[in-house]
Amino acid sequence: MEYILIIISAIFVNNILLSQFMGICPFLGVSNKLSTAAGMSGAVCFVITLSTTVTYLLQQYVLAPLGIEFMQTISFILVIAGLVQMVEIILKKISPSLYSALGIFLPLITTNCAVLGVALTVVQKEFSFGGAEPHMLNLGESVVYAFATSVGFGLAMILFAGLREQLSLNNVPKSFKGIPIALITASILAMAFMGFSGLV
Repeated sequence: MEYILIIISAIFVNNILLSQFMGICPFLGVSNKLSTAAGMSGAVCFVITLSTTVTYLLQQYVLAPLGIEFMQTISFILVIAGLVQMVEIILKKISPSLYSALGIFLPLITTNCAVLGVALTVVQKEFSFGGAEPHMLNLGESVVYAFATSVGFGLAMILFAGLREQLSLNNVPKSFKGIPIALITASILAMAFMGFSGLV
C-alpha cells in the first residue's frame, strides 16, 4: 500500500514540475513538439531512476560510514554527469534521430535541478504517507519514488507539449505568442494538478 501512495504522491500530488518547480528549463525548452518532449521525458526518466539508485547506495555505503556527508552534493553531481554522458553515448548509437532532435537539451539533463533534487530529497527528507510516522526511504522505496517522480515529470512534459502543439494551430494574439502563452498554459496546468492535493 505504501508503494501505491508513493507513486500517486510523486506523479500527481507533488509533481516535480508543477508543484515543486524543478526542471523548468527543459519543460519550457523542449516542449514545442510532442515527439521531442516524449524523448526528453524518457531520457530524464532513465537518468533520474538510475542516478537516484546509485546516489542512494553511495550515501548509505560510502559517504555515511566515512562521515563525509558534506561531500554529498559534489559526489551526486559527478555521478549524474557520468550517467548523462553514458545516456548520450547510448542514444547516439541506438537512435541518432532522437539524439539530434534533443540537441543541446541532452547535456542540459546534467544541470537539470530535477535530477539532483530527487537524489538529494531521497537521502535527506523524511517522508510520511497515509498518516504514517515520517521515515527515511529504504532502497526499494527510493527507486519507486525516483521512477514515479520521473513519470510525473514525463506526464507534465507530454501534456504541456500537446497543449503547445494545439496552441500553435490557434490564432493567439501577437503579444501572447511564444513564452507568454506557454507560461499561462503551464500555470493553468499546475492549477489542474492542484486538484489532486487531497489524494494522499
